[in-house]
Amino acid sequence: MSWTFTDDIDAFLETAGPFLAARPAENTLLLTVTATLRDGGPHAYGAGVPVLGWWRGADGDVAGALVTTPPYPPVLGSAAPEAVAALADEPWLSGVNAEREAAVALAARWPRHRVDEELRLYRLGTAVPPSPAPAGRPRAATAADRSLLVTWVRAFAAETGQPADRAERIVDERTAHGGLTLWEHDGVPVSMAGVSRRIAGTVRVTTVYTPPEHRGLGYAAGVTAEAGRLARESGAAEVLLFTDLANPTSNGLYLRIGYEAVSDRLLITAEPG
Repeated sequence: MSWTFTDDIDAFLETAGPFLAARPAENTLLLTVTATLRDGGPHAYGAGVPVLGWWRGADGDVAGALVTTPPYPPVLGSAAPEAVAALADEPWLSGVNAEREAAVALAARWPRHRVDEELRLYRLGTAVPPSPAPAGRPRAATAADRSLLVTWVRAFAAETGQPADRAERIVDERTAHGGLTLWEHDGVPVSMAGVSRRIAGTVRVTTVYTPPEHRGLGYAAGVTAEAGRLARESGAAEVLLFTDLANPTSNGLYLRIGYEAVSDRLLITAEPG
């Protein structure tokens, strides 16, 4: 019962795709990353060759999945404890983005490690309108907003410690499928929220950004609530989002508008020991 690895996105999706789709919340990252690889090619995230893997249990069914898109660390989806234990024996594994229990189990096998990030996955329950309601109104972003949106996506990446080299692609892809919403006040855009494509009935709110000069006025709550409303209206069964546990402001905001905690993920890196 060992892991099988490939760089063939079609082979991975044929084998592990049904497993991912059966657990769309737990596997939201793998679903969106593999969709991007399928549509954008193997170098959609960089020059490195992706590594995609699955693990089968004793019954022959897939019970674990992982995707690596260099230079990013491997992302482990839902996985049986036996799959996590087997993954720990892979000599090339030197970091992981995984649910807390699995990440801690893998890190226990390394002499030393550091926790780079703690994320919480939220699911939209009963939507609650922002109170007080922010001034202004929402609208769909269009191609005419491209320059502003790219600037904001790059600023968001800088603030969250992420690479900004995919800003143009992110904006173009999200705008094309109506996945970017702006909040305007007096005709001026003051905040934005993105939504991933719907996969397995699930979407994820991403790239919620308000420029510093417009913060503290409720615009992020307004645009996030609108993005979730539109996603549900378009047929999404689940609306998800991640936030950094080190940011109490964003965690509090999402709870106030109806999001409920699902699980935590850790980004852990092995250190020389």
